[in-house]
Amino acid sequence: MKTNYFTYQREKRQNPYIGFTSFNHFRNDPLYSDIIVNGGRPGLETEAVESYPVPQGVPQKGREQGYHPDTTVAYIRINWKSFEPEEGKYDYAFIQGILDKAKANGQTVMFRLMPHTTTEDEDVPAWLRKYTECPERPKGAKVSVSPSDPKLLEYYGAAVQALAERFDDDPIFDTFDISLPGAWGEGNSIRFFTTEQLERFMDLHTRAFKNTRLIGQVCSPYLVNYACQTTPVGWRGDGTGNYGHIHTMFPNAHAQMPDVWKKAPVSFESWWWISEWLRQGWDIDEIIACTLSWHLSTFNTKFIPVQWELKDKIDEWVAKMGYHYGLTEFSMPESAKAGEKLCVSFKIKNYGVAPIYNENTVFIRLTNGQTVYDLPTSLDARSWLEGEYAEKVKLDLPETLEKGEYTVAFGISTAAGKLALCMNVEETDGFYTVGSLRVCN
Repeated sequence: MKTNYFTYQREKRQNPYIGFTSFNHFRNDPLYSDIIVNGGRPGLETEAVESYPVPQGVPQKGREQGYHPDTTVAYIRINWKSFEPEEGKYDYAFIQGILDKAKANGQTVMFRLMPHTTTEDEDVPAWLRKYTECPERPKGAKVSVSPSDPKLLEYYGAAVQALAERFDDDPIFDTFDISLPGAWGEGNSIRFFTTEQLERFMDLHTRAFKNTRLIGQVCSPYLVNYACQTTPVGWRGDGTGNYGHIHTMFPNAHAQMPDVWKKAPVSFESWWWISEWLRQGWDIDEIIACTLSWHLSTFNTKFIPVQWELKDKIDEWVAKMGYHYGLTEFSMPESAKAGEKLCVSFKIKNYGVAPIYNENTVFIRLTNGQTVYDLPTSLDARSWLEGEYAEKVKLDLPETLEKGEYTVAFGISTAAGKLALCMNVEETDGFYTVGSLRVCN
């Protein structure tokens, strides 16, 4: 047996499913201009940036003001009425257009269908008023509550089911962010509904989505845990950076669902945005450390630029979000025969704080420069949570394997492409050279 050893080297490209997300934009779009918080009208600064598509006239000069980490995840929020403008008539083409743009930019989509926001032009669909009383949202006001009638869950739930029936099989439609009653779907109106009604609502999601990953709202760890009885569901924390959220809400939520991250992703969205954290004098190091301790995979800072002076700090954060796999050693015989089993062992380390949650295939590749043999293993990278793992696999060498010298390489493939590994070796087509093998028939 011969063993080769490897050291950590930051991945040369951003991996799928993890890291910073774009927000109502795609990877190569302009950034929103930086927004200075107006203390006299708190919470109103981002009225025009909360929903897709971005309205005409919104300033988007952010790339002149700072930077944003590369992103393979597009976080898109649309209003229910945009998908179902008339009862039972769904605008699938609108959703497909979003997925097509994401795919063209090398992204998957984290999607939220919001029942409504706080403003008149982003209210529930007008046709819903035929069935139930809906709160008025006068022009210029911000009204956050949802209709309190259980019919809201019934009619909105039908839209969710329609969305799942059409897009659950599309790998670009990767994650669905479950909305709860309340502005933006973030749950401030769940008090109007019984536990039984909300449980049935969660059941609707876990039955409808079989391939799409689900995340629930931090406001109700109970509902996330309830859904996890049948389907892995992660959680999402809005308002990251806010003192009360960082020191009370999020720690309490994590304590109530401490193992959710092992099976489903954890995602955060900033309170304001990182540039405003800096202006407010918040402890960015503490915020980063806390989110890593809660095993985040993705982070949304509203696609507003980050100051260049924070780049090293933010890049280091990105390098720990989610999964970051790299081999530390690889052992195999120096020679083998075609048609026999090849036994290899290796150690792989996850330098990140969470695993990958998507289906994947771990390959060993043999190539002599002319012919390539990709040999799939039975391993699943989803089992590599944190730290280092020792693995052994037996591979069936093809009967047609010709005599000669072969380069041996290691790779992990997903529906979004092959993963970049953090190790100090040459990469070719997503495979990393780990050794050589002499085939002597």
